[in-house]
Amino acid sequence: MSQELGRIERPTAESFAGTRKIFLVPLVFSPAEPPADYVGMLERYWAGVRNQIRRLAERTGPIRRVYHEGVYRSGEEGARMIKELSKRSHALLDEYLQGDAVVEALEDADLFAESVDWQRCLMAGLTSRKVLDTVLNAYREATRRRYETMARRIDETLKPGESAVLLIQEDHAIQFPKDIQVFYIAPPALDEIHRWLRDREERARSESTGQPTESPPTTPSSGSATA
Repeated sequence: MSQELGRIERPTAESFAGTRKIFLVPLVFSPAEPPADYVGMLERYWAGVRNQIRRLAERTGPIRRVYHEGVYRSGEEGARMIKELSKRSHALLDEYLQGDAVVEALEDADLFAESVDWQRCLMAGLTSRKVLDTVLNAYREATRRRYETMARRIDETLKPGESAVLLIQEDHAIQFPKDIQVFYIAPPALDEIHRWLRDREERARSESTGQPTESPPTTPSSGSATA
């Protein structure tokens, strides 16, 4: 079960007693040197995420677990991995890690590496259809097993009554255990980012074809760089 924060009617800690809760934070596209018009959106997004999590934690109970895509270590080693992966993620989570929250390994190191390597193969510009199909099927299978591992590790480590923060790509395919209540953290700046990305892809297609094209009907993936 998943719901956006804006639709929650002032929950109380008592109403969530014994319930496992995840505050899901989408990892958004964040290049090393973002364009000037994108920087403000990123700042507003992360500020909004921080405020929404704080409000939820005040009503449903403190954060006890932290999960982050790409992190396959727990404890202090996991915290260091988060800092290396994304300074914005680490800045968001640090106040909880300074308290009672701990980082839990979300990934299996071998599965994560396999998935990344297959993805790199797909990006290499393969010319053989047979090779492309082989690589694509292998990537899909590795990714499927990767998400199954994530769901299992969350189930094994998130205890009854606890709350956790999960940072992961929007297009993830985790099937959460049915007894976990998932709150989707979606500050207004997330819509700004989606529109900016759609416009960016539209301009790129237009420049490559020399003709204007219609906007895509669905929100695109957030891209390979995240924060």
